Amino acid sequence: MAPQSAFRVALLVSFSVLLTVVLGFGLPALLNAIMRLLGLPETSVTECIVVIYAAFVLYVATPRFPRGSVEVKGKAVLITGCDTGFGLSLAKHLHILGYTVFAGCLLKDKEGEGAKELEEFHSDRMKVVQLDVCSDEQVKNAVEYIKGNLEDSQRGLWAVVNNAGVSTFGEVEFTSMDTYRQVSEVNLWGTIRVTKAVLPLIRRAKGRVVNIASMYGRMGNRLRSPYCVSKYGVEVFSDCLRYEMKTWGVKVSIIEPGNYIVATGILTRDIVATTANKLWDEAPAEVKEDYGKSHFEQYMALMRSYCNSGEKDMTPVLDDIADAIGSKRPYTRYSPMEPHWWIRMQVMTHLPGALSDLLYF
Repeated sequence: MAPQSAFRVALLVSFSVLLTVVLGFGLPALLNAIMRLLGLPETSVTECIVVIYAAFVLYVATPRFPRGSVEVKGKAVLITGCDTGFGLSLAKHLHILGYTVFAGCLLKDKEGEGAKELEEFHSDRMKVVQLDVCSDEQVKNAVEYIKGNLEDSQRGLWAVVNNAGVSTFGEVEFTSMDTYRQVSEVNLWGTIRVTKAVLPLIRRAKGRVVNIASMYGRMGNRLRSPYCVSKYGVEVFSDCLRYEMKTWGVKVSIIEPGNYIVATGILTRDIVATTANKLWDEAPAEVKEDYGKSHFEQYMALMRSYCNSGEKDMTPVLDDIADAIGSKRPYTRYSPMEPHWWIRMQVMTHLPGALSDLLYF
């Protein structure tokens, strides 16, 4: 593995040098051509570098441009997956901001800790709802409960945040079809099921649909195909819905968090260990023989190390979701992630696959 890592590092460094050279020589030439067309004095390399650097600093450091805010009073939001992670924190955050929150919890009927924590608010604006996004019946019951508890049902439901999700890992040949189905049933079909159920209420309010996707909804990675497949689906479903809802005044936004494993606990070392044992035990004999235990253990060690990585503070994600709900002109996509993941996503999304493959795989 060491030679491959060194090779990838060399490629990344080479790419950076090439980009620097292109910007250093090509950009001044382009700017000079523009200046000549405008009848202005030609610029210099130094000025070009200053302009590019200033633009980069402004892009990174400038706070989000104000786009107006909606009136929060009287607006209600449904959030799925409020037992833990983003959902639990978001329910508290939106309640503090003044929204009425319908917090969908998978484990409410089983006295789950997240549901009990939210119920302890004893607030008229915090309503905990039993909700398994994989169950047509529970989704229907949740919608009926929401209709019966809105301040004004004619005004509709202002927003839904499809947050409920699960994660797993495993190379394709080690991953069962049941696993692919189970992950997509929650992440993709659960999002579609809940959205379809509440859409009449959202349309009535000319409100918001906010779907939690992932950086892995924009790019693939080793060991993550079940998760990536489901989140790619969320992305394209959201795009299609956005086109359709424009006529109705409903805005659809996608949140693409980076690595927040530490913050959410969606994957832990214990989960990795349990999943790894299941993957190996259930793999076909020929797959075990061809891949070998050492290869398998190497990638499981990679997943264990991944559990200790990522952002510890959920605030960027919560702020982006709140902006998607509360801004008069929300963005189509929000990408709260570390800079190196953002750069990787841009490279893998916009550059030729052959180049991004060489850089990262």
